[in-house]
Amino acid sequence: MRSSPMRYLQCLFVAFCVLLLTHASQAYATSSQSQKRPHIVLFMSDDHTWHDAGPYGAKDVRTPNLVRLARAGMRFDAAFAASPTCTPSRSAIYTGLFPFRNGAHANHSLVRDELRTLPHRMKELGYRVVLAGKTHTGPRPIFPFENLKNSNVMPPGKNHVLWTDLNTAAVDQLLNEHDRKQPLCLVVCSHSPHVYWPENDGYDPQQIQLPPYLLDTPEMRAARSRYYTDVTWMDHQVGEVREALKKHGYEKETLFLYTADHGAQFPFAKWNLYEAGIRAPLLASWPGKVKPGSTTKALVSLVDLLPTFIKAASGDNTSDLDGRSFLPVLLGKSKQHRDEVFASHTGDGQMNRSPMRSIRTERYKLIVNLAPETPYKTHVSEGATEDGRSYWNSWVRLAEKDERAAEVIRRFRYRSAEELYDLKNDPWEQHDLAGKRAYAKVLAELREKLKAWRLQQGEDLSKVPLPEDARKGEIPYAK
Repeated sequence: MRSSPMRYLQCLFVAFCVLLLTHASQAYATSSQSQKRPHIVLFMSDDHTWHDAGPYGAKDVRTPNLVRLARAGMRFDAAFAASPTCTPSRSAIYTGLFPFRNGAHANHSLVRDELRTLPHRMKELGYRVVLAGKTHTGPRPIFPFENLKNSNVMPPGKNHVLWTDLNTAAVDQLLNEHDRKQPLCLVVCSHSPHVYWPENDGYDPQQIQLPPYLLDTPEMRAARSRYYTDVTWMDHQVGEVREALKKHGYEKETLFLYTADHGAQFPFAKWNLYEAGIRAPLLASWPGKVKPGSTTKALVSLVDLLPTFIKAASGDNTSDLDGRSFLPVLLGKSKQHRDEVFASHTGDGQMNRSPMRSIRTERYKLIVNLAPETPYKTHVSEGATEDGRSYWNSWVRLAEKDERAAEVIRRFRYRSAEELYDLKNDPWEQHDLAGKRAYAKVLAELREKLKAWRLQQGEDLSKVPLPEDARKGEIPYAK
């Protein structure tokens, strides 16, 4: 039986309505997904040890803005840099690859030319990608950030690159002018508290609490006071950026993270794989997404930042990265992330040539020193500036009459091939257990895991990696 013309038109109309509704639904889903993509702001300080901040229990350093950030979001208690020096750590963050795999395993070295970095990947997701402040990675074409003009300034009377300061007014202007319809990925890099440190402002050296790995001398306390002054200045910059986000209407739709590239330039910190060198402060807020005042003990590496950004932006292309998204941890959907974290250090070929690798689980850490026959040295002990050498000289003088001080300097200068620490019972890593029979099984297991990781990263285990093995070239400090 033939259908009537009216019946045919009715069917055609229904089909058209279904098609129209389907298209509208898809358009709405796409629009909703676009609207759900947050602005992402990463504020990275320069040489800030994790325990020198209020959210991590420091009572003698003023960091009110970091405290407020922690209250507004999540504090990570086990976040780790991939390297304890600037260029390798930053390159790992921006590539999502550990230093040996991305190529920049020595300080002031270049990543491989074929890499797709944070700017590439976030631009593909529709983001405007801007970097304000310190750069310190290269080659430039591999990191195609939009470098924010006037975001670096030189204080009056200063003329050395290490005195460069972040200009937060440029960030405020950017936020005012940016079209908020386009998601923004903004990386803000302070130059503080990297040396040189400013003069002490408001800290009483006698009231400062020194961590157990530092010797107590007047010069040491004076240096820590100046470092704390710079930490407080950096904290002020964090506050200014967050206030600008609020002023210009970004606050409620922004994933904001604070971290540091690695620890401060003190003995057993920067240039080392001890906790003071690679354990990083990491705080994150995201209104309506991250529970205020929450904490996590999940093991996280800073190489995980890039894949986390990609996932937060509704992207999914992260399979080629070493990093793993910790978005489920941020959103309170998971308490676990990694079973272990890895880190590496090769040196800079100037004052430090002591390559080392490490693996760290929830409880234990193994450090492998690849050239233990070479006395350890770095800018702290060899540099000519007062931001290291003056207090180091006071340590040497103290060691001439104090056996404990002499032992600390021996530990600094002479490293065994392997160091093993029980972080549950020895959080300051003062007691090496590598030679203890009771820990032989733990040592063997960590040794094999670290070896497997190094091979996976492409290391040649038959030779000692040195700074000159990495590719050198122009590394802009501040553009």
